[in-house]
Amino acid sequence: MEYRLLGRSGLKVSALSFGAATFGGGNEFFAAWGNTGVDEARRMVDLCLDAGVNLFDVANGYSNGLAEEILGKALQGKRDKVLISTKAFFPMGDGPNDVGSSRLHILDQCEASLRRLGTDHIDIYHMHGFDRLTPVEETLDTLNTLVHAGKVRYIACSNFSGWHLMKSLAASARHGWARYVAHQVYYSLIGREYEWELMPLGLDQGVGALIWSPLGWGRLTGKIRRGQPLPKVSRLHKTADDGPPVADEFVYRVVDALDEVAKDTGKTIPQIALNWLLQRPTVSSVIIGARTEEQLRQNLEAADWNLTPDQVSKLDAASDVTPVYPYWHQRIVGQRNPDAVRFVPKK
Repeated sequence: MEYRLLGRSGLKVSALSFGAATFGGGNEFFAAWGNTGVDEARRMVDLCLDAGVNLFDVANGYSNGLAEEILGKALQGKRDKVLISTKAFFPMGDGPNDVGSSRLHILDQCEASLRRLGTDHIDIYHMHGFDRLTPVEETLDTLNTLVHAGKVRYIACSNFSGWHLMKSLAASARHGWARYVAHQVYYSLIGREYEWELMPLGLDQGVGALIWSPLGWGRLTGKIRRGQPLPKVSRLHKTADDGPPVADEFVYRVVDALDEVAKDTGKTIPQIALNWLLQRPTVSSVIIGARTEEQLRQNLEAADWNLTPDQVSKLDAASDVTPVYPYWHQRIVGQRNPDAVRFVPKK
């Protein structure tokens, strides 16, 4: 397993990390992802450790805290071997202060996550979304306090716009506070918008990317194909409208290209889609999940090999879309905006 620096920090994370969103199945939404219990979670953790994975990702809102509890139990006796990433932001109750990035909510949720995980510190603590009602100074001052108290080691964000992240980084620099070293983002062969602004920002500011849903919300499993019904077991039956929007025909076009590369490599479609991400700039770790141990084993085999440049180019071309303004305009004068044309496939 390759280990990569997390953004502009000294922390090394495994190129593949494990996402525990499938743990618990505590409500209808997350049950569609999976309902892994403690015993199976322990086996999955052991498979990951054997493969060299050192980062395990979860969130307080996954199954209303149940995923954190299960992950904490699965990691008992192994805490010194792993890094834990968790998050706060989304509602955790019905009260007016049970959501967001206020000082009150962050402090309450950090303590609750520590209890559920059965640990005295969180290695990477994310703001799971941006809160425009709370000043970034309040959020970052609170996170900085948690870092200095030893309860949090590094801070990160998730699902921010470019200006959200840049404003936050500027505030940290201005006050000498801990800065976001990572951004957990959606990025896949059928969702490349991350490249338009957030990737150039990450390159410029030293913010590493942690990739969620690298298989396009379950669409790049190899089971979603033109002219075929959805497989019986798929999160898309219940969560398609909650995930990233994408046209069916675009998915089929990308899967066709994946099929071609699969024939060349002997790898599975998910392995190819994951490996493509592992070769992109700023990517510190790709978060993989699995319903079953067999799925996990296959996903773990996406590392330790590389697609050829020609294979990458083929996938780039199949998945390219014209960006929205102002990004299409920035491509016009590419010599002054090299990041804007970095990933435009050659016609």
